[in-house]
Amino acid sequence: MKLPFPSEEWAKQLQVELNQSQNYAEAAATWEGDFYFIVDPGQGVVKEEVMYLDLWHGKCREAGMLADRTVKTPEFIIAAPLAAWKQVIGRKIDPIQALVTRKLKLQGNMLKIMKSVKAANELVRCTTFIPTQYPDEV
Repeated sequence: MKLPFPSEEWAKQLQVELNQSQNYAEAAATWEGDFYFIVDPGQGVVKEEVMYLDLWHGKCREAGMLADRTVKTPEFIIAAPLAAWKQVIGRKIDPIQALVTRKLKLQGNMLKIMKSVKAANELVRCTTFIPTQYPDEV
């Protein structure tokens, strides 16, 4: 069964995939920081969708969907339209390349992320294990 993206179920499955991944654990062993991953409205996405991930030393301590951006104050916010997220999750574009070319818009310390390229790539690799249904494909 495919999980809808973005959704609580998808976020929780990403948490499972990250916490089961030895490659992610090693690549992100020194990472400390949490994220909002924002899916902008459009392409079947009715309103701004806010996914939260708390990543700490190679583990995902919390993951889920939030009502809006005011619920938490994460260190990083990455926002993009659905098309850009699909490219990243589908591994058609490297996540760092997407940030540098502003396909993904970052609020937060880009240098910190640039020092953790392998962790970012392993996180994206974990998303590929989730059977995904996008809102523009329904």
